[in-house]
Amino acid sequence: MAARKRRRRASDRPSSSTVSDVPSVPRTPTAESDAAGGFPAVPPPPARARGKRSLAQGKRPGHGGGKDDEPPRRLHPLAQAVLWAVGLVVFVVAGYIYLVYPARGGPGQGREVDLVLPAAESADALAERLTAAGLIDSPRLFSLYVRAMGVAQHDTSVAVGPHLVTDDLSPSELLARLTRRPGRTRAHVTFPEGWTRFDMARRLQTSRICAAAPFLAATRDPALLAELHLTTESAEGFLFPATYDLLTDSDPADIVRRLKAEFDKRWTEALAGHESGLADLKTTLGWDQAQVVTLASIIEKEAGAPEERTLIASVFLNRLRDPSFKHKVLQSDPTAGYGCLVDAATIPACAGYTGRITHDINMAPENRWSTYTHEQLPPGPITNPGTRSIEAVLAPAATHYFYFFARGGKTQFTETYEAHNAVVHGR
Repeated sequence: MAARKRRRRASDRPSSSTVSDVPSVPRTPTAESDAAGGFPAVPPPPARARGKRSLAQGKRPGHGGGKDDEPPRRLHPLAQAVLWAVGLVVFVVAGYIYLVYPARGGPGQGREVDLVLPAAESADALAERLTAAGLIDSPRLFSLYVRAMGVAQHDTSVAVGPHLVTDDLSPSELLARLTRRPGRTRAHVTFPEGWTRFDMARRLQTSRICAAAPFLAATRDPALLAELHLTTESAEGFLFPATYDLLTDSDPADIVRRLKAEFDKRWTEALAGHESGLADLKTTLGWDQAQVVTLASIIEKEAGAPEERTLIASVFLNRLRDPSFKHKVLQSDPTAGYGCLVDAATIPACAGYTGRITHDINMAPENRWSTYTHEQLPPGPITNPGTRSIEAVLAPAATHYFYFFARGGKTQFTETYEAHNAVVHGR
């Protein structure tokens, strides 16, 4: 019995070759077992980020307890008040600089100021210069306004060179003039026929287009004259007299260019149909455009009525062309008077000249412009002629006159010196 029980207990134990119905627990591999050809190496599971829980742990997003899930903190009421105050100050200051300050009137009553701006000047330096000139009363505000308008430090939009402004201009208009923006104010300016560049300079200043002195300097600038293809000493004669719509505080050189461009247009019109007249002058006298304009400028000064122009032209051309007229002098008073405008310092007879031409001025040997003491034409035009005077030179009347004399608004023309003297002395 005892032996049978022992055999039964032994048969109930599983055999080593029998697969158990109980799942086996996997063996954790070790370095030794891997090396021995046991289980393949399995990488360890990735480490979970600290401080976070997965959904599998029963936590919903946003309800974790980490720092990222904490609700935003609100600013302290005092900090909010400070931010609002700063924002309000910025808004008010910006509104004043952009809207109120630009329209504010200048510190003066309209006094003219000739200003010359150098190159590469900062906004602060510009503001200080304008303050010293009496054009603004707050350099700091103007400097801020300049920057707000986009005229940065050393900005090339500020026009270098001469400016003509007034001390009653608003900051907006002042900056528009200094940068020469197209939107600044305009003026209609009329130059009558027979005006000199000196007359034009005065009108440009009174119209506040540009200052007189820089304009006169521009009319004698060698570089500008070369640009305009002028061979004369100045632009006199080529500044066409007409009415122009000009911007205030313009560059004087641009005004000279504008007037010369108008002359070029009118010269082309005058030349149409008179090409043979210009060709004849080239053949007989060797003249070109400059000489034609010079004689036209004298005719413009001498003519009392439009119909006299071609007759006066014939007198001067007869003197220059006719071999019987030996002494080739034109004897025109306005030419000598012009010498007192340009060379007064070298002509003693011009001392105290106010526009009245005396015998001494006519006969002064130092006066190179006088056509009493110098033959042929003067060095250049003495005024700015209109189209009719230019056409009179190109198509003069056919006469034998050598003299004319004007009295009481009437001009008398004669062929001989004796007849001329009779007219002069009232015989």
